[in-house]
Amino acid sequence: MTGEAHVRIGFIPLVDSAALLIATEKGFARAEGLDVELIREVSWANVRDKLAIGRFDAAHLLAPMAVASTLGLGHVRVPLVAPINLAMNGNAITVSTALHAELSAEDAVAHPAQTARALAKLVARRRAEGREPLTFGMTFPFSTHNYQLRYWMAEGGIDPDEDLRLIVLPPSYMVENLARGQLDGFCVGAPWSSLAVDAGIGVILHFGCEIFARAPEKVLALRESFAGDDPNLVAALVRALEKGAAFVDDPPNRDEVSQILSRPEYVGVDAEFIRRVLTGHLRINGRDEREDVDYLLIGRDGAMRPEPRQAEWIYAQMLRWGQTRYARTMADQAKRVLRADLFDAVLGEAHVEHEISAFAGPSFDGQSYEDYLAGFVIGRRV
Repeated sequence: MTGEAHVRIGFIPLVDSAALLIATEKGFARAEGLDVELIREVSWANVRDKLAIGRFDAAHLLAPMAVASTLGLGHVRVPLVAPINLAMNGNAITVSTALHAELSAEDAVAHPAQTARALAKLVARRRAEGREPLTFGMTFPFSTHNYQLRYWMAEGGIDPDEDLRLIVLPPSYMVENLARGQLDGFCVGAPWSSLAVDAGIGVILHFGCEIFARAPEKVLALRESFAGDDPNLVAALVRALEKGAAFVDDPPNRDEVSQILSRPEYVGVDAEFIRRVLTGHLRINGRDEREDVDYLLIGRDGAMRPEPRQAEWIYAQMLRWGQTRYARTMADQAKRVLRADLFDAVLGEAHVEHEISAFAGPSFDGQSYEDYLAGFVIGRRV
């Protein structure tokens, strides 16, 4: 890379784009010789398509979408690589106040296994009464949001493909559709669940990190061919984003970060909502709050390192829900999306691979795909 490189990067208005937005806004990208042009998009499909055809050089992207694009699932095959994670965790399962009241009547308490069983009772009752099935929103079929909803529901005995409706909506549309009664609940990234709570129309039932402890959420994705053509540019992006994440994670900077992200051209919501997300201290209904320091991981605790095991876990979720078939070649392709080698070559940090764990069910780490999927009652097999 010689001179200043102009880089067009697409993003969705979510708090988990913070490292990217701050790296650009605070001059960390410019210091690395990058002239970053940020383009705010509405839907993940738009981001994926513009990245695929070269309208974007890089993108804030759903980690499962990067794997799906590489495997040619749901769209034309465009191999992508992710040299750095932008976020782990950060989602929440939110339900309407009406559905929450019904779940409360079933004596459901905070643990996901109990709320899932309570939801299963409601689903069965609605079917017996001839009522319409419940409708939940998620942001894309190849997303952690989809897998979190499905995993949670299935642990209660619900088959999400048979017992209710799952529909795709852009993140910023979730609250509006919940208010209109077109959704009974959704799983979405921050800050949109907080807006539903503040509007008095939703209750946060579970943080995403209560379903999966360290879910690979967003990555910086580039076309494999583009990344291969200019490794120095990739290295500059990794360095700039690491500095952006460090700035976001430093507590004295939270007010400034929240104000920057609140701008209309970025996330476009009140800074207080963003600050709550960054601290992991959220209102879950009109009177109660819940705190979890792991609600959203941007840079700390090794969150930025893209581990191939994370891509294997994503592929396992795709297999479980019938989004693809097992093939050794596809499994190998999936692993090559999250490029720890590119990250390590730039930052050279010591690392420890973290276990990907869930609130219930079999552990993925150390198991074959076949053995892992055999541990579930609901879902597909290899």
